Amino acid sequence: MIAALEAMAEDQPSRRIVVSFADRKLALLEGDRVMKVYDIAVGKPTTPSPTGEYKIVSHVANPTWYGPHKVVGPGPQNPVGTRWMGLNAKGYGIHGTNAPRSIGKAESHGCIRMRNRDVEELFRMVDVGVAVELDDERPEIFNQILAKDEVAASSNNSGLSKGE
Repeated sequence: MIAALEAMAEDQPSRRIVVSFADRKLALLEGDRVMKVYDIAVGKPTTPSPTGEYKIVSHVANPTWYGPHKVVGPGPQNPVGTRWMGLNAKGYGIHGTNAPRSIGKAESHGCIRMRNRDVEELFRMVDVGVAVELDDERPEIFNQILAKDEVAASSNNSGLSKGE
């Protein structure tokens, strides 16, 4: 029975997160299938996000933020929002925010910021051990994602006449 369950688990496509700093987007993949794409904020030039392959090593709901001069408990003033997924790059993670206007920009201290509602959804879909790829240039999967978005947008606009 245990061997059968292990074999089934091995046959399941694994989930992974791919982040494109250039596009300010995070994609959740299952195998090669795109499950969801989110808008994000990345590190600013003075505190850039790291690049490379990492893993989620911690998973915390309603985290406490430990800053250099203060500690902020869970709540609306918390800079890491409502969820924290720590990476095996010390001090870096994927988290929510108390500054949703920063999404789409390079304004973080190096972490990947998401809207709280988005990070809460992602938090439910991934766990410790999930691979995270952080790329400063557009990964190939994003060429496919963005091409599909362009086709969808042009087909949605094809029925419009001038002036609409």
